[in-house]
Amino acid sequence: MELTPAAYWLNTALAGFDQSVTGAVHQLYLSAGGFFTPFFKLISLLGKGGIFLIILSICLMLYKKTRRYGTAMAFGLAIGFIIANLFLKVVIARPRPYADEASYFYPLWDMLGRAMESDKSFPSGHTNAAFAACVPVFLLGNKKYSWTALLFGVLMGISRIYLVVHFPSDVVGGLLTGTLAGYLGTMVAMRSVPKIWYERDFFEWAKRPGKHDSTVDT
Repeated sequence: MELTPAAYWLNTALAGFDQSVTGAVHQLYLSAGGFFTPFFKLISLLGKGGIFLIILSICLMLYKKTRRYGTAMAFGLAIGFIIANLFLKVVIARPRPYADEASYFYPLWDMLGRAMESDKSFPSGHTNAAFAACVPVFLLGNKKYSWTALLFGVLMGISRIYLVVHFPSDVVGGLLTGTLAGYLGTMVAMRSVPKIWYERDFFEWAKRPGKHDSTVDT
């Protein structure tokens, strides 16, 4: 399998890091006898194609109180998709960990259920999308509580390593691109979107009194 220069560098320069972190995460499987597998499969499913996060951002945009979060998330997801999926994955074209049957990762992937992915490996699109959506919540919310949103991104990254569909370095790449996208999405949402967008009440019609409330004497 011929690798691009970038993919070859990642596979060689970060081989030790990828193997050691994957081995450490795999201990969760060995120690708990697969107890965490359904949980991480669910987390991973929530990042599939970014559909759940896109729907969440749309739902948040429907309400005035949460519209700034949803708007920033939507911009973050779009920017992250462009950076990670349309550019880096295409240019770097790194194969998945399980692509080489002679590798350290293949038997672990086989043990975890042989989850298949259709695109390239670097960076992790799931992790990228998770942080692109969660970083705006962290930046715009009360830091005393909003930091918990980032836990979803962390769990997403761990799930991708746990299922052996990504190298740990892919997840780090997704974390970095997603964080950048989330920050840029927040800046665009707060500085470029007209103020009226955040002030409009989409459900105003439902609050109006009925037209036939009054009675007519005959």
